[in-house]
Amino acid sequence: MKRRLAREMVISSLYSIELNEVQAYEALQGVIDEVMNDNEVTEKFSDETTNEFARKLLMGVVENRAAIDDLLKDCLTGWQVDRLSRVDRQILRLACFEMVFSKDAPPKVAVNEAIELAKHYGTDESGKFVNGVLAKLLKNLDSTKA
Repeated sequence: MKRRLAREMVISSLYSIELNEVQAYEALQGVIDEVMNDNEVTEKFSDETTNEFARKLLMGVVENRAAIDDLLKDCLTGWQVDRLSRVDRQILRLACFEMVFSKDAPPKVAVNEAIELAKHYGTDESGKFVNGVLAKLLKNLDSTKA
């Protein structure tokens, strides 16, 4: 299973859902079709396990979006969730879902993955921004466990 690829597929699907107002399944299926038919990027060829992981993540983010946005709002100083760049917003939503609602990866892994995705798909400052927001979320999570 290629978890990084699954996360990329989810980010692209979330972006498509927000931009084109399509249903989650339709958005993900479009991304899966693109990945499966992309002959130039053979190392990004997904398998059913990767697709299933992407479905699980995507549905988790979609189903918990209001709670995720509330958690992110508490970590954004001087920002509102709806004012973030679309890419950064989707990356933060996915990472927040993985950190809080999913048990598939440790929170620090979710943070590292989000930073790498932000560096690759966002602006020059996205990696630092995502790191700062998720570090605050991680601190908030740790303080509630103590």
